[in-house]
Amino acid sequence: MSTQVYLAQARASLNSQDCMALYDKWAATYNDEVGDDAQDYVAPVLVAQVALKSSNNPARSVILDAGCGTGLVGQALATSGVKAIDGLDLSNPMLTVARKTGAYRNLAQADLTRRIEKADNTYDIVTCVGTFTAGHVGPDPALRELVRVTKRNGIVIATILEEIWVSGGFKSEVEKLKRENLVTVVSDELIDYVKGHGDKAVLVVLEKVDRAWTT
Repeated sequence: MSTQVYLAQARASLNSQDCMALYDKWAATYNDEVGDDAQDYVAPVLVAQVALKSSNNPARSVILDAGCGTGLVGQALATSGVKAIDGLDLSNPMLTVARKTGAYRNLAQADLTRRIEKADNTYDIVTCVGTFTAGHVGPDPALRELVRVTKRNGIVIATILEEIWVSGGFKSEVEKLKRENLVTVVSDELIDYVKGHGDKAVLVVLEKVDRAWTT
């Protein structure tokens, strides 16, 4: 099955079970088909670069890669010296591939449409690439959950497919978190998602406000 067929099916998924089944099948060939050599999938490296720049000491940062897939973001971080990276993903076969990279401290299966089984204020940085796209994870409760598990003054960095940034409710959810004084919006710029294929994404960077967090 071609990359474009897989992508079309992924973005047409109606629920997390359909999405998981697709990625379970795709895991073995995913990196070869959508890695930067094959499809110029630049988003993971761009997000890793932002994460590294947002930390005064990346090597000592504790990072959560939410929706880690096969580990492209984790690899980019690990090659720059980050040692404490945890990963979450819906697909166990994807996690198996990510585990083989050696980039992650811990890996676990998780459905990001539900509460994340992590304590409040755990991570210095949370990254999320390729998860906020059509047919995948919506903005609520996922964005709020990513903020919840981030330390005060920590950073959440996520890509959100351009076509659903407004229509999917992501822009309004970010604005809601800002109105509630839970985050400040550091940036929300449009980037190439898959270079040369016309796909664009909003790269949003949120800083968690230093205040008491209630759940």
